[in-house]
Amino acid sequence: MRERINTALKLAQDASDKRRCATLRLVQTAVKDRETAAREHGKDGVDENEVIDILRKMIRQRETSAEEFETSGQLDLAEQERAEQEIIREFLPVQLSDEETRALCEATVKEIDAQGLRDIGRCMSELKSRYSGQMDFVQASCFVKDMLRADANGNSQSKNGAEDTSQT
Repeated sequence: MRERINTALKLAQDASDKRRCATLRLVQTAVKDRETAAREHGKDGVDENEVIDILRKMIRQRETSAEEFETSGQLDLAEQERAEQEIIREFLPVQLSDEETRALCEATVKEIDAQGLRDIGRCMSELKSRYSGQMDFVQASCFVKDMLRADANGNSQSKNGAEDTSQT
């Protein structure tokens, strides 16, 4: 990913695209700062997932800034923030759709034979190891909880139904 960012910066410089150059330099600086901090804590640097986290954080910051600029009537600055968001977003992996996320959650729940809400952590750990950067894990967690709750309710209902039938 760093290579893609460097290449994009060189192309932006050749095209004299000042906004794109400035944004990509900010991205590079944020990554270098995180690498420096990681090395100070004994790590070798940052991996791809950490770069993705940096990019997502930068996008959220720009969303907040754009909303504040709009509220204060500075529409030109809000538009600049949104343009920077789009530049940064180009480097993020393609996000899975809601339907794809739900299907992958269902498959994972079945695959690891999750039985109840106590297995949410195992499911989420497996999803994160497989689909890091591609999936909204807050949404995935909601899907998994719903599936495991429904499974628990379905199992308890069938047990209650069996008991009710035997009593009559």
